[in-house]
Amino acid sequence: MISAPRFARALVAAAIIATPAAAADSPDLGKLKSHIGAVQTMTANFVQTDARGRSAAGTLQLKRPGKVRFQYGSGDLLLVADGRNLYFLDYQVGQKSAYPLGKTPLGPLLSSSPDFNGKAQVLPSTDPRILVARAKNTSYGQLTLAFLRSTSAPGGLQMYGWTAIDPQGRRTTVKLSNVRYNVAVPESAFTYAEPKRRGK
Repeated sequence: MISAPRFARALVAAAIIATPAAAADSPDLGKLKSHIGAVQTMTANFVQTDARGRSAAGTLQLKRPGKVRFQYGSGDLLLVADGRNLYFLDYQVGQKSAYPLGKTPLGPLLSSSPDFNGKAQVLPSTDPRILVARAKNTSYGQLTLAFLRSTSAPGGLQMYGWTAIDPQGRRTTVKLSNVRYNVAVPESAFTYAEPKRRGK
C-alpha cells in the first residue's frame, strides 16, 4: 500500500502543473488556460502507482471555486478542500492536517479567476495527440502532466494523468479514467468526518 504522506504529496503536487503560465507565444499554454477556465466541475476515477509497482485507487471530485476531493478507495485517506482550507485526513492512524487553500498549489487551480503566473512549460511530445507540460522545480518536487487533445473536451484538452517525482527522487504515476466535465457535484462531497485518534 502507498503510504499516506506520499499519497498526499502526489495529489497536492498535481495542482502545480494545473496552473500554467499564459504565454502569448505558446498556443498550447493558451489551450491549457482555456481548458482550466472552461472546467467548472470535474469527476474522475484514478489509479496511483509508485515506483515499486504498488497501486491505490480512488475518485476525484472538483468544483470551482475552491473545492476538491480526492477519496482513497478504501476510505482510509482523504484530501479535501472546502473553499477555505485544504485538509488531509488519515483515518487509519487518526490524523488531520489543514492548510490555507490560498497558500497551496491547489489555490490557483480552484480559483474562480485562475492566476497563470509562470509555473509550467509545455514540452515537446512525440505523439501529436498528447500535450505534455512540466511544472517548474518547487519544494513539492517535479511534476509532468499529460493531456489528450480532444475536440469534445473543454478547451480541446482532456486530463489524462501525471507523474510526480518528490524531493527524494521517488516517482508516483497517476492515471485518470471516466473523466467527466461540468457535471453536477453535490456540496456534500466537500464535507468530511473528523478522524478518531487511535486509543480513543
